[in-house]
Amino acid sequence: MLNRTILIGRLTKDPELRHTSNGTATTSFTIAVDRPFQTNGKKEADFIPVVTWRQTAEACANYLSKGKLVAVEGRIQIRNYENNEGRRVYVTEVVADNVRFLEFGNREDSGSGTGERGGYGGRRDDDDGLPIDISDDDLPF
Repeated sequence: MLNRTILIGRLTKDPELRHTSNGTATTSFTIAVDRPFQTNGKKEADFIPVVTWRQTAEACANYLSKGKLVAVEGRIQIRNYENNEGRRVYVTEVVADNVRFLEFGNREDSGSGTGERGGYGGRRDDDDGLPIDISDDDLPF
């Protein structure tokens, strides 16, 4: 069995950081992912909810903001609960274990960001989620 997804999109609003009762950090946000086709000459997008946990959640809350471009890797999860009206509500979301920051900059910087590398995920030891300052002269392409 395989449940993996990779998405690239822009945040629709700033991430929301919360903590569970035992102190575990969790962040939720939604990304807009463009569809590969147009309808009546207009672009369409899917709005996909994303949940992150622990260090990834803290990094997302600290470094991401509305409009930033991210790559999200994780698994699709469907959960359900009973709402206040007694109806069963189903929620489909991506539980991300790796989030790559494709545009970087702090919340006060509304520009496109100077670094194109960054991110945070639990699988890479050399990736600390901080921007890397590299001049264009140092790039091999």
